[in-house]
Amino acid sequence: MSTIFWEISKRNIRIHMLRSSLAMLGIIIGVVAIASMGILGNSMVQVVSASLSSVGDSVIVTPYSGGGGGGFGGGGGGSSANLMLTDQNYQQIKRVVAPNVAIPVHSTSEHMKVGVGSDDIVAIIYGIPPDQTKDLLPDLEAGDYNNGNSGCLVGSTFATDHNVKVGSRISIGTGGQYGTLRVTGIIKERGMSFDISTDSAIVVTKDWFENTYNTADEYNEVVVKVTSGDTADVKTTIEKQLNRNIKEKTVSVIDSKATLATIYQTFGTITTFVTAIGGISMLVAGVSIFNIMMMSVNERIKEIGIMRSIGTQKKEVMSMFIYEAAIIGVIGSLIGGILSILGGYAISALMLKTTEYLFTVSSMMSVVEGVSFGIIISILCVMYPALQAANLNPIDALRHE
Repeated sequence: MSTIFWEISKRNIRIHMLRSSLAMLGIIIGVVAIASMGILGNSMVQVVSASLSSVGDSVIVTPYSGGGGGGFGGGGGGSSANLMLTDQNYQQIKRVVAPNVAIPVHSTSEHMKVGVGSDDIVAIIYGIPPDQTKDLLPDLEAGDYNNGNSGCLVGSTFATDHNVKVGSRISIGTGGQYGTLRVTGIIKERGMSFDISTDSAIVVTKDWFENTYNTADEYNEVVVKVTSGDTADVKTTIEKQLNRNIKEKTVSVIDSKATLATIYQTFGTITTFVTAIGGISMLVAGVSIFNIMMMSVNERIKEIGIMRSIGTQKKEVMSMFIYEAAIIGVIGSLIGGILSILGGYAISALMLKTTEYLFTVSSMMSVVEGVSFGIIISILCVMYPALQAANLNPIDALRHE
């Protein structure tokens, strides 16, 4: 018997194809909006996670400047004492974070030339102790770590932009006033970071930096690589030791893991918000289906009366309308799911410059959720019209004109 009502539902969709297609279009738009925004949000989270995963075990200590910290990526080499960490500060940090590694970092911006006849460029130079460089920068794209004062490492973006290879020479300072360094290695791309941003920078030895810029016993920051304990505990320990005087703080301390958690939470909130906006279009589509089903009930009152008079049960009348809404919802949702994958691909390629995270579990779950929501909304919005049709009095329905 249910097969008959299934066929009646398909027949009614064919008869009112334009009306059904418009309802289906609303479902398609709703699913695309929800799933595409979900894909974009999840991809953004994964891009940020991949970029920052290598620095999630760091605590960054910078001079307290009254504004809450020296920001991400190092900073640009202030020279006044109150904007530098002293060697005494470093020794205190080193002592309280043991057995974790505390790495002192110099940084400044400098003019340089990367080849004969080339134009001057300005890039950040970091000075790091040679024996701790690998702790801070564990991955090289090419070459070896620099152990001497005549060599340097360069970031992958710096190498690409200026055609620098292992063995290339870089003249430091205007007119090469600080000498020439040979590139011994190229640092693997790190992306965003909380400690130092090396992609477009060069890294020299601590001794070379101090001899060149006369900055002995003064550091721009100290990076603690936490291998024992929790980053939050290390952050608290440093603050208690160096910021004993609440009115005159010495350092600002950034817990990269806590900052990462905040970033992920923010992206999650944004994703939920934009998905909710997409959900509004789905609700509009649901209202459209509701209106169509109500119209269908009003148009078929006499037909329903005939069915009921020959013994058709209420649940069978209801099923006829539920089947009709289900066909519209399932087809519209599946089409919307396919289009949302294409939309997610286009959005990821344009906004994130990568489609690497399109087919991950979390991104595909957004598509599944969008399709499921479309089907559920379609079914829910037909329940009232279906109940109204099932509860029509057969005699009154037969008299309807």
